Amino acid sequence: MKFQSTRNKNLRLDSAETILKGLSDDGGLFVPVEITKLVEGEIAELSKLGYTERAKRIFAKYMTDFSEEELFECAEKAYNGNFEGDEPTHIVKLGEGTYMLELWHGPTCAFKDMALQILPHFLVKSAEKAGSGEKTVILTATSGDTGKAALEGFCDVEGTEIIVFYPNNGVSKIQQLQMQTQKGKNVAVCAVEGNFDDTQTAVKTIFTDKNIREKLSAKGKRFSSANSINVGRLLPQVVYYISSYADLVARGEIENGETVNVTVPTGNFGNILAAYYAKMMGIPFGKLICASNANNVLTDFLSTGTYSINRDFYMTESPSMDILVSSNLERLLFELCDKNDGYITALMTSLREHGNYSVPDEILAKIKELFAAGFTDDEGAEKRIKMLFDEYSYLCDTHTAVAVEVYEKYKAKTGDKTKTIIASTASPYKFPRAVLKAISGEVIADDFEAAEKIEELSGLSMPQQLRSLSEKEPRFTKVCEREEMADFVMSTVGGEG
Repeated sequence: MKFQSTRNKNLRLDSAETILKGLSDDGGLFVPVEITKLVEGEIAELSKLGYTERAKRIFAKYMTDFSEEELFECAEKAYNGNFEGDEPTHIVKLGEGTYMLELWHGPTCAFKDMALQILPHFLVKSAEKAGSGEKTVILTATSGDTGKAALEGFCDVEGTEIIVFYPNNGVSKIQQLQMQTQKGKNVAVCAVEGNFDDTQTAVKTIFTDKNIREKLSAKGKRFSSANSINVGRLLPQVVYYISSYADLVARGEIENGETVNVTVPTGNFGNILAAYYAKMMGIPFGKLICASNANNVLTDFLSTGTYSINRDFYMTESPSMDILVSSNLERLLFELCDKNDGYITALMTSLREHGNYSVPDEILAKIKELFAAGFTDDEGAEKRIKMLFDEYSYLCDTHTAVAVEVYEKYKAKTGDKTKTIIASTASPYKFPRAVLKAISGEVIADDFEAAEKIEELSGLSMPQQLRSLSEKEPRFTKVCEREEMADFVMSTVGGEG
C-alpha cells in the first residue's frame, strides 16, 4: 500500500517513509492510495479478538511494508500496560442506545494517547527501515492534549527529539502544567503568543522551509510530526472506531451489520475523519455527527459548503477545539473530489490568501449525505454536564459535553433514534474548574481545589498522574512570538538560532 499527497497524487510513498515525513514537502497531507475494505465476516471475527490483535490486523491493511510481527510488537508495547483496565478503550452505556466511547484512560488522560502511545514505535521501526541513520525531530503544535500525549510518548525514545508549541493562555491550567513539567532529555516546550491556528500555521511553515530542512539535514536530522497530519496518528484512530463497533457486537448491544451513528467533538477534524475512514472500510456507521464549540467553522462548512476563517475567534472552556483552520478537512475533500490534487491545492491556496473557499453543490451533497453538524457554546455544554451528572451520575469533560449536547439537538431536530457512539475525549479532571461549576455552581480559581470538590461530590477519584502535577516544578516556561518559533527550533536542535 502506498500513500499519496493531497496536493500531488503522483507522489507516492510506503507507510514507513510517510510516517517519517509527517507532512508532504508540498504542504499536502498523505492519504492511502485506496481505502481497504473489510472482507465478509471480518467484523464478526474482530469481535472475538482483543484490542491489540484488532489493531495489528487493521494496520496490516495499510502498512504493508511492515511485517505482522513488527506491527504486533508496536501494538503490544503501546496498548498493553499503558492504559487503565484490561483494554485501552472503555464503553459506558447511557440510557437506551447511547454509548460513551471513553478514549482517555491512558497516561495523559486524553484521547490523543490512543495514537501517541504507538506513534513512537512506528517511527523507530520506520527509521530502521529507512536506514539513513538520521535522528527524527518531532515538531508539533497543540491546542492542549496532543502536546502532552506526544511528549509522554516520545520521552527519551532513542533517535528522537520532540519540540511542542502551544498557544499561551490558550490551554487549561492542567494541560499547561502537564507540558511544562514534562520529564525527558529529548523534549522541549514553548508557549506562543497567539491562538492555536497561529501556532499550527507557523509549524507547517517551518516544516516546508527548504532552508531549515537543509540545515537540519546537515546535522543528520529530519522533521516529522506527532500532529494528526501524520498518518501514524490517523491509522490508530481508525482502529478505535472499528474496535468500538466490534465491542458492541461482542456485547450483544447491536447486531452485526446494524447501523450506528457516531458523534465526535472535533476542532482539527482528525478524530471524526478517522470515523469516516472506518465507515468507508465497511463499518456500518450512519451519520457522522460533527460537534463544535463556539468556534463553529466546521458546522458552517458542513452545512453550507463555504469554509471561512474570517470570523471572530473564541477562547472557550473546551480549548482543544478552539481552532479555525481544521487541517484534516483537506483529506476528506481530497476523497470527495475524486482525488483532484490540483483542485485541493487551489482550495488551500484560497484559504491561505483569502481566508475562505467554497465547494460546488455536488461535493456539498456528498458531505451532507455523510455528515450532520452542530455546535454549542459554553453555557450549553455546562448544562449538559449537569444533566448527565444528575440523571446518570456520569461525569464528563467540557469537550465530551459539547458532543452530547450537539447529539441531543440533532436527535430532537431529526427524530433519528439510531444507536449512537459518542466519542468521550478527555478526563473531566483535565478541566476541573469548569466541571465543578457545571455540577455544583461553585466557582473555585484553583484547579486542584476544584478537583477535590469534584471528588467529594462524585466519588470519582482524580487520576494520580494529574493529581501529582500540583507538586511538580515547571521546567519549560519560555514564551515566544510566532516569528521567533523557527529560531527556537533551530537553537533547540543545535542549529543556528
